Amino acid sequence: MAATEARTRTTCPRDCYDACGIVVVQRPGKAPQVRGDEAHPVSQGKLCRKCTTAYNGAFLDPKVRLTRPLIRSGPKGTATFREASWDEALAYIAERLNGIVATAGGQAITYAHYTGTCSVLAYGFPLRLLRRLGATEVDPDTVCNNAGHVALGYVYGDSCDGFDPRTAADADCILVWGCNPSVTAPHQQEHWLEPHPGTVIVVDPIRTDTAKQADLHLQPRPGTDAALAFAFLHIAFRDGHADRAFLAAHSIGWEELEALAAECTPAWAEQQTGVAATLIEQAARAYGSGRSLLWIGQGLQRQPQGGNVVRAVAALPAVTGNLARPGSGFLYLNGAGRDLDEDHIAGLDLYPDVPEPIGHMDLVEHLADAQAAQALVCFNINLAASNPDQVRLRAALLREDLFTIVLDLFPTDTADLADVVLPAASFLEFDDIVASYFHRSLSAQVRAIDPPGEALSNMEIFRRLAAALGLDDPALHVGDAALLEHLMQGTGTGLTFADLAERGTIWPASEPDLQFADLAFATPSGKIELASAEAEAAGHGRLPHAGVDAPPAAGRLRLLSPAMGWILNTSFANDPKIRDHAGPERVFVHADEARTRALEAGALVRVASETGTLDVLLAISDDVPRGVALLPKGRWLKQEPGQANVNVLNPSRAADMGRSATFHGTEVTIGPVSG
Repeated sequence: MAATEARTRTTCPRDCYDACGIVVVQRPGKAPQVRGDEAHPVSQGKLCRKCTTAYNGAFLDPKVRLTRPLIRSGPKGTATFREASWDEALAYIAERLNGIVATAGGQAITYAHYTGTCSVLAYGFPLRLLRRLGATEVDPDTVCNNAGHVALGYVYGDSCDGFDPRTAADADCILVWGCNPSVTAPHQQEHWLEPHPGTVIVVDPIRTDTAKQADLHLQPRPGTDAALAFAFLHIAFRDGHADRAFLAAHSIGWEELEALAAECTPAWAEQQTGVAATLIEQAARAYGSGRSLLWIGQGLQRQPQGGNVVRAVAALPAVTGNLARPGSGFLYLNGAGRDLDEDHIAGLDLYPDVPEPIGHMDLVEHLADAQAAQALVCFNINLAASNPDQVRLRAALLREDLFTIVLDLFPTDTADLADVVLPAASFLEFDDIVASYFHRSLSAQVRAIDPPGEALSNMEIFRRLAAALGLDDPALHVGDAALLEHLMQGTGTGLTFADLAERGTIWPASEPDLQFADLAFATPSGKIELASAEAEAAGHGRLPHAGVDAPPAAGRLRLLSPAMGWILNTSFANDPKIRDHAGPERVFVHADEARTRALEAGALVRVASETGTLDVLLAISDDVPRGVALLPKGRWLKQEPGQANVNVLNPSRAADMGRSATFHGTEVTIGPVSG
């Protein structure tokens, strides 16, 4: 290493299972280089192609970054702004927000945020001020994974205590249900899943790269996962793979569940799901006969009966006794094993008296109400591109009397609709802590470079905004160093943030943790509630059911819009090289569906739903089953010919639980573009 070379170890905070280790290399007179950390135990020296490209591209380019505050100077939606000083921009915001609080109350300020960055301070600290104002939160998980959270809460009382991936060494089988780690967790795919010596089973309606690498791939018709799960339960009870002693001691409702599953034979499930009965038998035996891990994907529950589906799938570990022992358990998200006081960072204890949040599926109606929503604050989210019901949402965001503030690194589609845009620092430009939601690890995010221009971290922006609003609560002005010290003390590791920064990534527990090791569950009974009175009272039924969605209406296809290929979400879609690699937007269908519609590969087609239309190129793929249209998410609207992405097709329809999104339940038609 050259004497003048500086190397900073940090961590990727993207919305991804991997939480990769990064090394930023700086040499005099040259642009920084963002590389993989060779010492990192998960990513092992590599970054995914998306991060490698964007972190050395758009993230370092001051020409495409936001570098100064902007105030709207033209008609709303025309992206016409003038530059302003921080003092002017914050004074303007404070005047407007204080006026709303005085006349309508803080609840008339709505705020939307999510996982544009997953680091603890940048995600949580802004909530302190917004809670202090009494603003109305748009529940972030309702656009992503809330149905699964609610469902797992009914069964286990906890959706964020997942298996420790290090215990895979003791597993005979790994069952991946509704997740595509080849795209969403590439290092888990390469270094954790693919090398596993046991049986790897993937359940996914699409033949993804993860499915292609698996020992068994079950490809159910979308909307039939609950029936498939009940067939697994049927086989477990029938073949002696059900751990009746475990169930008797640690669960309630298992006898009722067994009675329901008795009718769900593999032959019946084949009719319901389209998966061959012999394949169901083989997969269910592999899972039930040994120690097994179950990875429940977040995409699984983005369908009309997503909560019920997760409830049914989540019964498998309990019925087979695959809990509280090495090589066993399930994972939806992992928030366990670190004891980070994230609720305090977000001010839940400091400002508990806040309005009930609304859901993202209610957002269009909420923003259209001029009395309920007088201001909108957005950070860590590109609302205009990532939310459904795009046409009506844009109309609501164009309200002249909706005072809109956007914090971002880039001039996103949402920023174009703002009244004030504030330039945010990237993860390379401030200190923070990252907690993987797959591994039970803890990582340092370390400032490696200076922000461009006048960009500031989320924390500093909200501290300055609190001062401009005239709020002197000490909790709103505490510095990052004190916040990081508080978090580190809570972990019980005895380490300071500086210690963590030196090590990069640690596991607070030196040996693999056992999920629910004490077999105590945060349910009303303290047991696993396969039958739940709480769920029944909420209208979801005492037990999960094996019902399926009806097939699409004649001439229609079920639309699936996951992350695919080069675009994970809108975080990177503005990078020119990523756009070039991704190519034009395409919809993928089976060859039979193309023939039925007299369409050829490469043709410009119109995809239409109840909420809008999208003109894209047609691609034919055997990886997509009949009855399905695959149209990946993540495009920026203003970079597409039709100024829209797949969310123009998705309605604001909530799932059965948690007011959650149903992106994978939309039905569409596909036909030629006339003229």
